[in-house]
Amino acid sequence: MGMPDAEGQGLPDLPPEWGRVVIPDDASALAHEARQVRRELRRLRRHAAGRQLSARIGGDPAALGRTPGPDGRQPLGLPVLVLLVSVLITLAALAVVTWPRSTRSGGTPTVVPYPAATAAAVGPLPALDLVDAEQSPVPLRGLLPAMIVLVDACTCAEQVTQAAAAAPPDVTVVTVAGSRTAGPPPAPGVRALADPAGGLRDYLRLGAHPGTAPALLVNREGKLVRLVPELGPVDEYRDDLAHLAG
Repeated sequence: MGMPDAEGQGLPDLPPEWGRVVIPDDASALAHEARQVRRELRRLRRHAAGRQLSARIGGDPAALGRTPGPDGRQPLGLPVLVLLVSVLITLAALAVVTWPRSTRSGGTPTVVPYPAATAAAVGPLPALDLVDAEQSPVPLRGLLPAMIVLVDACTCAEQVTQAAAAAPPDVTVVTVAGSRTAGPPPAPGVRALADPAGGLRDYLRLGAHPGTAPALLVNREGKLVRLVPELGPVDEYRDDLAHLAG
């Protein structure tokens, strides 16, 4: 296997208590001892790293789970602690994002108007009750067929008068204001009502634009035949108005 030193009295400069030192001819003979040394060095490095971390945060290595077990394996205390901190940071970030925020100005929030509705976007006219000048309820479906003009953003008296003159006898022309009470009718033969709760606009998802008065052409069955976004010349909707009573 190996040979001692040339004089057989051990290598020089080595402690005498080590005894006789033999140097093997093949280095692989020390593989087992080398593995033990490396394993011990790794254990010492991990232990030293745990002590340094605990010293930084003022904790105890045993409390952090850095104390090796009986089998020399390192427990999972520190990885679990890191995972717990990551989960807490994620939950805190989600709470900040989803927490309701008040307006800085302290005023009313900005209201985005609903997009313009179309006849295909809404179903039959709802069974709403409007009010007249005496605050008496008026069922909206009892006025069909009708041309309903929303005048809460524009009275548009001239356009309403032209529509009333062009409407067939069986078609009711109704103006609907957004106030609590209905004002006087803008023209003879026009029924003036009010919708204090704004239920008609909410159902149509139709925003109010100053200076415009949209009109709804509704047949006897309550179906919205046409929505005129802005009441203009009668020629634009005369044909649909004439067929409402059919």
